Amino acid sequence: MRVSIIDYGMGNIYSLKSAIRKVMPEAEILYTHQTDDLSRSDKLFLPGVGNFKVASKKLEDLGLKEIIRDMVLKNYKPILGICLGMQLLFEYGSESGPSEGLGLIAGEVTKFARRPGLKIPHMGFNRVKPDSHSKLFPGIDHYDFYFVHSFRVKDIPLEANSYSTCFYGEEFVSTIELKNIYGTQFHPEKSQASGLKLISNFLNV
Repeated sequence: MRVSIIDYGMGNIYSLKSAIRKVMPEAEILYTHQTDDLSRSDKLFLPGVGNFKVASKKLEDLGLKEIIRDMVLKNYKPILGICLGMQLLFEYGSESGPSEGLGLIAGEVTKFARRPGLKIPHMGFNRVKPDSHSKLFPGIDHYDFYFVHSFRVKDIPLEANSYSTCFYGEEFVSTIELKNIYGTQFHPEKSQASGLKLISNFLNV
């Protein structure tokens, strides 16, 4: 299997590559933004840490927005967005002012509401609640995953095939599944055995 981690300068590459290698040693893993590499890949990963607006501009400047849309929407290539990468799957983000994401899923990414005693960013392990239709969670017994984020998707998209939620002062979307599009707000590559199993499930879906 050929796997591409999309290179736009804002991903936690080493940890993700190590996790993929651990669950699928035979995989060919590319770190690339080249169209030919992405088109020849069986699965795409879109990791991300940092600012939505900056990331959106980097994707735009590299011509990756249209490339990713074509790969995912026209060629039905499976993609897993991680943390900021999941947020970029949506239409809009409000961080540092409004900006457009990839528009693969309807919805907006906004900041956690400030509440007394609630620290932002949301950081550390927290429990998620998946629904029964998920393709990411089979075989996972412990639903604690590692989060680091200040922005979230609050409303569950109506077209979602499956989703999970998490609670941090409020309920928010922690994973999303829509046909060949998958996203995790948490970092599966930093979530120990449960995270490795989720990555394996995506690779084998």
